Amino acid sequence: MKKTLSQGIKFLIFLSISAFLFWLIYRGQDTSEIFEVLKNDVNYFWIFISLTFGLLSHISRTIRWNMLIESLGKKPRFANTFLAVMVGYFANLALPRMGEISRCGIINKYEDVSFSKLIGTVVLERALDILMLLLFLLLTMVTQYDVLSDFMTRNPQISSKLSAVFASSITLYVLAGIAVILFVFRKKFKHTVFYKKIIFTLGNFMDGFRAIRNLDNKLSFALHTVFIWLMYYMMTYICFFSFGFTSNLPALAGLTVFVMGSFGMVAPVQGGIGAWHFMVISTLLIYLPSTPDIEKLSRSFALVVHGSQTAMIIILGALSVIALPFVNRKKNFK
Repeated sequence: MKKTLSQGIKFLIFLSISAFLFWLIYRGQDTSEIFEVLKNDVNYFWIFISLTFGLLSHISRTIRWNMLIESLGKKPRFANTFLAVMVGYFANLALPRMGEISRCGIINKYEDVSFSKLIGTVVLERALDILMLLLFLLLTMVTQYDVLSDFMTRNPQISSKLSAVFASSITLYVLAGIAVILFVFRKKFKHTVFYKKIIFTLGNFMDGFRAIRNLDNKLSFALHTVFIWLMYYMMTYICFFSFGFTSNLPALAGLTVFVMGSFGMVAPVQGGIGAWHFMVISTLLIYLPSTPDIEKLSRSFALVVHGSQTAMIIILGALSVIALPFVNRKKNFK
């Protein structure tokens, strides 16, 4: 009961933050004008292509995760892993980072893989994602330094927030503190069931985190990592062709919008709602000529792109939740 209440409170807090950010961005906007843009000024063919790139990234992420799990001596079915990944994305719309726990729970249940080992593989994946984001940021800084500088000048409050995304070490401090306590008092603790359970769980976690060392094809794993992020980039850039006012922007503009939007997705709100919109709109305004309608059009762009991607996650995630029991109906599971 307490756990359910706690999750409910977290959901309401994050939802409130998302709603506030969304309201802050679109307040004062005439909804009829937005609907007019959505009806007449959007080429939805390119939105569909964008979602196709998104689906390819999800498939590639599934294959990559399967490679890590297989290196642990297990061979989960692709269907289960794909459905687990989609449920994970779906769960993140309810609570940030809930998806990582959800997809590990699904594979633990249907494929009988150690939950703590699975968490280790997911932490490894997240570390690789951060590395890829930093590489894309570096590429953007090299090629679009003036634009990034302009962005920070216009939005000085963002600099500290972006730093906080990577500099926040509260969790690390807590874990380090626990590790120090266990080490100092290890002689007293090592015979307790709790200590043995902690050591066993940490061992499994590290097995999952180190799974990359036992990969049969490290090159394929690396290529999937790059491919996933290229598809993420293409999901954003291809949408430029959906609107007349962005269709002539260069690919490097798409890179900058993608990177800044990715930082919005890192924000602790459901699906980056509000934060992603702010980052994307603010970046677009630097590239676009200053006209009376340009901010309205930029808001419409963010609404369509994020809305279509979120809709895909909701549809595929909900279908995955429904499909899992049917896919595993002939299998005995925990």
